[in-house]
Amino acid sequence: KAFLNHTAYLSCYFPNPQKIDMRDLIVFWQKDSHSVVHEVYYGEEKREHLSPEYKNRTKVDVAKWTLQLLNAGVKDEGHYECIIQHKKEGPPKVIHTSECSLHIIANYSQPEIAQLHTGELKPNGYLNLSCSSIGGYPEPKEMTWLMSYENTTHRHTPHMDVSQDAVTKLYNVTSKLNIPVPANSLTNISCLLRLREQLGILVSAPLCI
Repeated sequence: KAFLNHTAYLSCYFPNPQKIDMRDLIVFWQKDSHSVVHEVYYGEEKREHLSPEYKNRTKVDVAKWTLQLLNAGVKDEGHYECIIQHKKEGPPKVIHTSECSLHIIANYSQPEIAQLHTGELKPNGYLNLSCSSIGGYPEPKEMTWLMSYENTTHRHTPHMDVSQDAVTKLYNVTSKLNIPVPANSLTNISCLLRLREQLGILVSAPLCI
């Protein structure tokens, strides 16, 4: 996993038990079996075969057999493979491969509750609310409303509207709640955004009615 616009680390996991010199190896990373991300050719970094989207965006840490992918974006998500070839006699032979998947994370804004109705709340009227959170990735699981009064809590999970920016690929989410005005003296209403990838839950500031 890597945060949006930060550096992603793609490891080759090569223990190199025989202590082979880099000058005897070809090491390259590729994405989805066709895009060349980085290549170290007998100790020298070669850039002519790189896919255009990776030029000037990679650094290699030879000591750790790790590739740094700079300024990681949603388009960089996918399956990466590291391949190491050793040349002894004849054509180079593959002596090591390893694979990893890259997932990008972007932090959602704190959910915010807005009142969509105008005028004073009346005992027999309706409470019309929306909750929004923007600029996150990946798509969240769900948005839930909690209504707490006295010692009870009611949970509502209405439909969540999700939109994705065509350029940044980040998500904005909104949920709407329409309920009778609470008859109890004091009700706390909160909105929770449950994220994927075990990233936790974001909670709005409570609205007191």
